Amino acid sequence: MFTNIKQDIPSGLVVFLVALPLCLGVALASGAPLLSGVISGVIGGIIVGILSHSNTSVSGPAAGLVTLVLAAIASLGDYSTFLLAVFLAGLIQIFIGFLKGGFIANYIPSNVIQGLLASIGIILILKQIPHAVGFDVDPEEDFIFFQKDGENTFSELFNIMKYFSWGAVIIAFSSLALMIGYDKTKWKPLKYLPSPVIVILLGVLLNKIFQILYPGLYLSEKHLVTIPNIKNWESVFFFPNFSAITETKVWYFAFTIAAFATLETLLNLDAVERIDPHKRLASPNRELVAQGVGNSLSGLIGGLPITSVIVRSSVNIYAGAQSKFSTIFHGILLSISVVFFESFLNLIPLSSLAVILIVTGFKLTNLNLYQSIYKKGFYQFLPFIATIIAIIFTDLLTGVLIGLSISFIFILKNNYKNPFLVETETLNIGETVRIELPNQVSFLNKASIKDTLWALPENSKLIVDASNCNFIDHDILEVLEEFKSVVSVEKKIQLNLIGLKDSYELSDQVQFVNILDKEAQQKLTPDEILDFLKRGNERFVKGKWSEKYFKHQVNATAFGQNPIAVVLSCIDSRTSPEIIFDAGLGDIISIRIAGNIVNEEILGSLELSCDKIGTKLIVVLGHSNCGAVSSALYSLREGNIASITNKIQKAIDESEKIIHPIQKQNEHIFNHVVKANVKNSITEILTNSSYLSEKVNTKEIKIVSGFYDTSSGEVQFFENIESQP
Repeated sequence: MFTNIKQDIPSGLVVFLVALPLCLGVALASGAPLLSGVISGVIGGIIVGILSHSNTSVSGPAAGLVTLVLAAIASLGDYSTFLLAVFLAGLIQIFIGFLKGGFIANYIPSNVIQGLLASIGIILILKQIPHAVGFDVDPEEDFIFFQKDGENTFSELFNIMKYFSWGAVIIAFSSLALMIGYDKTKWKPLKYLPSPVIVILLGVLLNKIFQILYPGLYLSEKHLVTIPNIKNWESVFFFPNFSAITETKVWYFAFTIAAFATLETLLNLDAVERIDPHKRLASPNRELVAQGVGNSLSGLIGGLPITSVIVRSSVNIYAGAQSKFSTIFHGILLSISVVFFESFLNLIPLSSLAVILIVTGFKLTNLNLYQSIYKKGFYQFLPFIATIIAIIFTDLLTGVLIGLSISFIFILKNNYKNPFLVETETLNIGETVRIELPNQVSFLNKASIKDTLWALPENSKLIVDASNCNFIDHDILEVLEEFKSVVSVEKKIQLNLIGLKDSYELSDQVQFVNILDKEAQQKLTPDEILDFLKRGNERFVKGKWSEKYFKHQVNATAFGQNPIAVVLSCIDSRTSPEIIFDAGLGDIISIRIAGNIVNEEILGSLELSCDKIGTKLIVVLGHSNCGAVSSALYSLREGNIASITNKIQKAIDESEKIIHPIQKQNEHIFNHVVKANVKNSITEILTNSSYLSEKVNTKEIKIVSGFYDTSSGEVQFFENIESQP
């Protein structure tokens, strides 16, 4: 916490200078004792600062609770009873924190948070312009659109011409020029002194010059920071009226204050993390506990309700704060300012502070922010703009709730449009509709799931896959149960419902498996079978394997088999045809021999597969990094290996006529030998099997060559093979 003290002390000083009039302004706007705002500012800085997990958030009395505080004091009858409600609100927040209620912060859309930041920037600019030109009638932190005096944010701008001061205007423009120029060309001896501090000193100096040389421009007390004189400490601290603890109104306002303070804190905490240059995260649950302790203590000694405050937090960040020491230091300065610094602080022009806040406002609502949100699309931009407009014309919490409502409408719409994956697969048994449910399936998905299921045509085949689900809402389980027991039965839809957990009231159901009968096998053409293999390999490469239901396939194939293809491949452990073609049990006859060579036994197996079992497609499959081909290239002949390598030698000899010399380490040349060996195996099949040659000539059977890439998993098929003359 103390490692960045050179940056944290100056930034803490800047936050203190901005926070002091804001604390007084909140107290004044709330109808509370003037120093109650300072008390809560001190507690928010020191106590909450120490307990909080955030490095940059600054807590204190919040403008967003002004209306609530006014209503509570008026309804409860006196300030002491109100303090009891604040004390109880703090205890409630601590309880919420321990229950880990801060998780709701994770469900606030980023476009709403960005709208919150941008709107605060606009409000800072609009509300501080009157102070910048000397119109200081309203409290510093009266950020609500409709003000107590009957005016509003925009009407006050029109009143500027009646009350502005040339002295304040000169100080404001001089301060603005200094801030812009100083930040661009910072003088090295003052690199640890932020520009807002220089602005404050400039404002005090200029006003002293006006007092001596130009009295007409001098700013009087009503245009300066005003810290009340403390005559006795009894007038500073107030204590709660515990005798009213049984009153229903007290508990009503305690829960109301806790709810509003919790929501505003979580919103501001998320916003602060967004503008933090280091993007550090803070525990929302720990923050609620810290805020609860702060509010309880504030209620005990006469302070106002405390929340994390975005205005002070953003000033803190843009002033260069690196750790929570800046927040704590600002609280320490607040605690001693009313005693030791009163005479100097009362010299600071409000127009100087206004410029600091106006510059902060421009940083929060810069043009790039609007452009970046606009590029994300209408569904992101509309809630963002709606949040801004709503906050400007109401208050922070009301505006955020409006923005959240619009975002929620879009969430409902998006959940209706695309809450799950729907695909149509063409398997051996025909077209199958597959619905893959997402990780979380809530009641928001009910309408779209129901519409999709009920719209399926009669006699469809449907797979509903819940394997990826960690949670399925009871409403969704009811929809699935209704479809399973009624709709699918009446519409003769074959349903496979898989992936359901034991904890659900609904269990898995499998009504069909991807197994062909003899009639369906014989209807398939060789080209259709080849297309099935290509699609299966495509699923394998993409990692989207079809469900196999092996247990059910065992039962379905117990009394017979009707495979669609026979694959002659190498014994390599990486080239299992059933896997790389995403085939099920009984779909493929797999003949495996090193180097995918051909001998009498292989020919007999191929003829048996086509003549007696009914397959119509033969695939001779080679692969990259083939160990048998490598052995042949290196002339390995020990033992019975020669029976393999001697057959592959022909492919090597043929390749040498094209590529000379053979480079064993060259992958392209190596794969050329593999493909030549596949071609030779096919030639040998057609030469030595009159049955297969005849069937190929009549196009009843097709033989194709394939090459499997062990690095990508992709199978490349080559041109059709015709019978040898």
